[in-house]
Amino acid sequence: MIRLYNEADRDLWNKYVMASNTSTCYHLISWKDVIEGSLGHKTYYLLSENKEKEINGILPLVRLKSLLFGNFMVSLPYFNYAGICSDNREISDQLLNEAINIAKSENAGHIEFRETLLMDKGISVKTTKVSMILELPSESEALWYLLGSKLRSQIRRPIKEGMYSKLGRMEELDNFYKVFSTNMRDLGTPVYSKGFFKCILEAFPSSSWIGTVYTKEGLPTASGFIVSFKETLQIPWASSLKGYNHYSPNMLLYWSLLEFACKKGYKVFDFGRSTPDQGTYRFKEQWGAKPVQLYWYYWMRNGGPLPDFNPENPKYRTAINIWKKLPVGLTRLIGPFIVKNLP
Repeated sequence: MIRLYNEADRDLWNKYVMASNTSTCYHLISWKDVIEGSLGHKTYYLLSENKEKEINGILPLVRLKSLLFGNFMVSLPYFNYAGICSDNREISDQLLNEAINIAKSENAGHIEFRETLLMDKGISVKTTKVSMILELPSESEALWYLLGSKLRSQIRRPIKEGMYSKLGRMEELDNFYKVFSTNMRDLGTPVYSKGFFKCILEAFPSSSWIGTVYTKEGLPTASGFIVSFKETLQIPWASSLKGYNHYSPNMLLYWSLLEFACKKGYKVFDFGRSTPDQGTYRFKEQWGAKPVQLYWYYWMRNGGPLPDFNPENPKYRTAINIWKKLPVGLTRLIGPFIVKNLP
């Protein structure tokens, strides 16, 4: 039986996520709390049960609706992964069909499923993105010697300038947001609200942290938000201030987070998604990360071209150039109202 999640299912849902071999961090039910609480979207979390009322499949869905970007559904927006997680193909198909029924009833134009596995869904798929994954040794010292001499030199550079790294949680939020929001403005991208990140820290008290690199005067120059799941530590958001790029504080940031991952016993560091051969791909590749293919599937209500919300899409070029010239304070104010409707 396929039905919608209710709060009585919370523990069973998370138990299924933790036991599944194909689940991701973003299948955990607390992300539903984050999305609804900080972004205000309507969600449709579907689960499949067997005759014994045991969960054997799940599908988290979020509906995004705005005048600017239209009416559609994603599993899940804002994050790299989610999609259908089930025990077998039959259950997967049933969850897919129920999602399509909901999309039709809500007059949604399309559904985007962000999958980590290749599946025969009979619908269109994009394969333009990969995850950059690094298998970690048991000790950070071993990782250090696996890095090239050039990379080690770049890590030492900010240390020689008196820069240092700190890892924390809520006490690091303000400085993370200063760096992140400034960098997003410089990239021409609307920024999430600070409340969004605060909500994540509150929802995941034992598996989310913020790492920040400071100048010797105590000014934040680079910062990253990390979350853990099973044996993996991943960094969904990271930024640095371009005025300090010649000191390479981002290199110290990533090294400090990798060192933390090794010391905590994580087996994998997930650098996040990239487009092959572009700048962020090459940055992650130099740390030893290897590409793992991602599969984004699309059900389209009326056919036509697949949606493209990529900032490299030419139709967004003018808006991006204007955004880069706005005061950071203004982008912090209006950015969250725009970006919450961008998947």
